[in-house]
Amino acid sequence: MTTTRRTFLSTAGLAGLTPALLPAAVNGAGGPGKDTRLQEAEARQAMLSGILDQPVLKRELFKSPVIIESVELLQWENHYLCRVRSTDGAEGISVAHAGLETLYPIFLQNLRRFFLGKDARDLDLILERVFVYGFNFRYSGIALGLPLATIEFAILDLLGRIAGRSLGELIGEIHHPEVAVYVATEWRERPLEETVELIKRAVAQYDARALKIKVGYLMFMTTDLHARGPVGKTERLIPMLREHFGSDMALYADANGYYDVDGAIRVGRLLEENNYAYFEEPVMYDDFEAIRKVADALDIPIANGEQDHSFVNFRWLLANNAIEIVQPDSYYFGGLIRSVKVGRMAAAFGKSIVPHMSGGGLGFLYNVHLVSVLPNAGAHHEFKGLQTHVPFECQTSPLKVVNGRIKVPTGPGSGVEIDPEFIQRHRPVTL
Repeated sequence: MTTTRRTFLSTAGLAGLTPALLPAAVNGAGGPGKDTRLQEAEARQAMLSGILDQPVLKRELFKSPVIIESVELLQWENHYLCRVRSTDGAEGISVAHAGLETLYPIFLQNLRRFFLGKDARDLDLILERVFVYGFNFRYSGIALGLPLATIEFAILDLLGRIAGRSLGELIGEIHHPEVAVYVATEWRERPLEETVELIKRAVAQYDARALKIKVGYLMFMTTDLHARGPVGKTERLIPMLREHFGSDMALYADANGYYDVDGAIRVGRLLEENNYAYFEEPVMYDDFEAIRKVADALDIPIANGEQDHSFVNFRWLLANNAIEIVQPDSYYFGGLIRSVKVGRMAAAFGKSIVPHMSGGGLGFLYNVHLVSVLPNAGAHHEFKGLQTHVPFECQTSPLKVVNGRIKVPTGPGSGVEIDPEFIQRHRPVTL
C-alpha cells in the first residue's frame, strides 16, 4: 500500500495527538473577513511560540551553580575539540564538525566570551541570548550553528559528568534506548548501473533494513557550470531499487532542493507509486510556498530542515502544514537543546522528527543521543558509517549496528572517553 502523509503519522502513533492539542481556531472557528487557512496558521504559530518558551535542560539536577570558567578551542592538524571547565574543576569535551576549520573565528570572537562566567544551569537562556549578543543573529545558519553546537555539546558533557547522567537524560526522557538506522547513500553523478551496485554494497555492510537514496542531479562537487547528471536516471532508479530490495525495505528519497515545484510533484508521484516513505527537500529548503505547494499536491510525507537555522522557519512550515517531518541537524542548528525544541513543535501537531546527521567526528554519537529523547522520532535515522578519526572507548555500548540498531550510550555525559593522548596532541587556538 502506498505510504501517505496520514498513514505515515498513524504508523508513528502520533495522529491521535492532534485534536486535543489544537486551539479552537485551528478546529474551524473562522473570523469574519479572514481566510480560514490563514487564521488556522496564525493560531498554530501562536501555540508553537509557547512551546518554544518551555525549557529543555533539567536544571533541577543541579543544586549549586556550575560557573563556566573557560571555553577552549583545541586544534591538531585540521581537527578541533572544545574543552569547557567550570570553576569547581569539572570538565567537558566535544568533537567539532570539520566545518570549524573555516568557522573557528566565529567560535573565538563571537561566542566564547559570552559563555564565560555564566551558570551552565541557565543553558536554555544562554543559547537564546547569545544570538542577540554582538548581533550574532546576523551570522545565522551553519556559520553560527556549528561553533555554537560545539560549545553546547561540551557544556552538556560537563553537566552530565557532574550529575552522572547521559546527554539524553539531561534534556529529556529516554524513549529510544536503541536507535534504528537507515543507510545514507550519494553517487548522483555516477551512471545508473554503477550507482545501483554502490548502493547494494553500502547496504550489505550493515544489518539495516532502511535506505535513503538521492534523486535529482544537484552537482555540488563540481565547478562546471554545465554539469548535468545522467538523463532519466532518477526515473529508472526509483522502481529498480524497490524491485531489488522488496517490500520489507524502508526506502526514503532526498532531492537536496534540486527540483522546481512541477518536477518535485512528478518525481513525488513516482515515489508514491513505489511506496517510498518520505520525500526530503523536494525543492529548495527556504522556498516555503514551493514546499507547501508540493506537500498539497502529494500524499507522500515531505521532510525538510537540515539546512535550516531558524525556529521561525520551522514554526511557519509546521503551522502551514507544509511538512510532516522536521530534520534539524544538531550541529548546523546549534545544538541538542535547540533541536529538541523543534521536535516538540512537530509533536504538537502529530508530526515526526528525523534529525539530519553530520558525518565525521562523533556526529553519529550526538545524533543517537538526540534521537533517544524524541518521543515523535521517525522509524529510522541517518547513518553514514562509524568511521572517525577520534580514538575513544565506550563502556555502555559497542556503538555498532546490530539488527539495524545502535545502542545509545548510558554513561555520564557523552558516554565515551576520548583517548587522553589524542586530546594532548591538540593545542589551544588563538587569533
